[in-house]
Amino acid sequence: MEKTATTAQPVNELIARRWSPRAYDSARPVTAAQVTALLEAARWAPSCFGDEPWRYLVWNRADDAAGWRRAFDCLAEGNQVWVKNVPLLLLACAEGNFRHNGQANRWAGHDTGAASMSLCLQAVALGLAAHQMGGFDPERARAEFGIPATVTPLAMIAVGYQAGAEVLDGEIRERELAPRQRRPLAENFFAGRWGQGYRP
Repeated sequence: MEKTATTAQPVNELIARRWSPRAYDSARPVTAAQVTALLEAARWAPSCFGDEPWRYLVWNRADDAAGWRRAFDCLAEGNQVWVKNVPLLLLACAEGNFRHNGQANRWAGHDTGAASMSLCLQAVALGLAAHQMGGFDPERARAEFGIPATVTPLAMIAVGYQAGAEVLDGEIRERELAPRQRRPLAENFFAGRWGQGYRP
């Protein structure tokens, strides 16, 4: 199912086509080559001082069903309902200190978000879909997978091939079928000063 963004001016096709579905095909695995392409897309994202603060834990169900299950168990129940069909899970984390001087990196979360967006766009280019989630237990993930204290777990990312909405039930199916929406540009983007909405 396509949900192409409606924009004030045309944007790149990958950006317009990217959305966060919940219907995934449980029978179609993500290949090792595809996983590597996703990670390469994230690797080449920009970062402050070129520090690359992102760290990703990767669980491909086809290769590590037990690890995938442990990651799945960290998810909120509402996400488990649909993630059960997803073949690939990743956990995006941000290292809080710079490598070159050990000082706090206040841009680490921003830079990791940029890497995750690159990964999600690469998923679209590969014919896959990606859905980022805040609904997981970061402390459970930290304990389960040995994540250091200086590293912040930010988001789980589900990746796989889209399926039809019929694989979903109830409210989640309704959300899958609902049209995409965004606030008008002027509500979130300001021209020159705070609150002065940008207008094309």
